[in-house]
Amino acid sequence: MEKTIALRVNGRAVTVTAMADTPLLYILRNDLALNGPKYGCGLGECGACTVILDGVAARSCVIPLAGAEGREVVTLEGLGSSSAPHPVQQAFIEEQAAQCGYCMNGMIMTAKALLDRNQNPTMDEVRRALSGNLCRCGTHVEILRAVMRAAQLLSSPGAHHDDQPNARPDARNAIPADADPCGADGGDRRPADR
Repeated sequence: MEKTIALRVNGRAVTVTAMADTPLLYILRNDLALNGPKYGCGLGECGACTVILDGVAARSCVIPLAGAEGREVVTLEGLGSSSAPHPVQQAFIEEQAAQCGYCMNGMIMTAKALLDRNQNPTMDEVRRALSGNLCRCGTHVEILRAVMRAAQLLSSPGAHHDDQPNARPDARNAIPADADPCGADGGDRRPADR
């Protein structure tokens, strides 16, 4: 049976009538035309569908619409625009962290949630936060650099990338050249609770 559910999406009050168990992802994409979150696995495993739900990164493909009732949802579209990107988006652009781009929504939204709660994360904290997000193209090093760069941008009030010509080298230096951020050395980079 359909139900009318109210929630906030990107700061705007919305009301949706649908089956209560409809995945939030379907509502965002099909009903609200917000295509930042992507359908990847449908199991909450890949991260492509990540949104920020009440300040926490969440997988919208496994959250029923009823689970978002009365809550605040932020999608990629709610962060910034092409003319005024959010600092996390700007950092991903500057570090050229996208290849095919399919995982970018999840990476950016997860990074945003991390940086909202920890403005100065260590590289290990960034790895742990992103460990549940899959990137088939292998741009992990650039993604990690982008998150560290975003932390720099966010820690400099009013600073813009044009004002800091040396910011890119600083972000690159955050990852040693011989580091293995992807765990190919056999080390498990996943959080202990996974």
